[in-house]
Amino acid sequence: MVYRTIRPLLRAQWLAYLLVSTVALASDTAAFLALLSAGLAPAQAGAAGYSFGIVAHWILSSRLVFAPRAAPGGTARMRQKTEFIGSALIGLVLTTLIVGLGDQASTDPRLAKSAAIAVSFTATWLLRSRVVFR
Repeated sequence: MVYRTIRPLLRAQWLAYLLVSTVALASDTAAFLALLSAGLAPAQAGAAGYSFGIVAHWILSSRLVFAPRAAPGGTARMRQKTEFIGSALIGLVLTTLIVGLGDQASTDPRLAKSAAIAVSFTATWLLRSRVVFR
């Protein structure tokens, strides 16, 4: 019974997270492509782009997606930010590894980045929805 009640909310929250992730991804990708064009190595460009997207994602997800579960301030808010950054770092490591491995395999960095996006999105959604904003 309870699951039936919250199921539509979870779907709506997931869709909001997807939208916020799309905006953060646009920031990430723009930085990634600009840095690639500037001659930065693909793994470093991937890491820097992802880092840029982290900032955008925190601002949007804490205010739009998980606002009802965002800590109001103080120690609880700092803990939540730290956990959010931890989840982002896991996504960053996944992104850097996947793009770096793609580069070593002579794969187009944009294809490797696309694979990294899917893996990182899934990992961070699970961490944020079940740990950070529990």
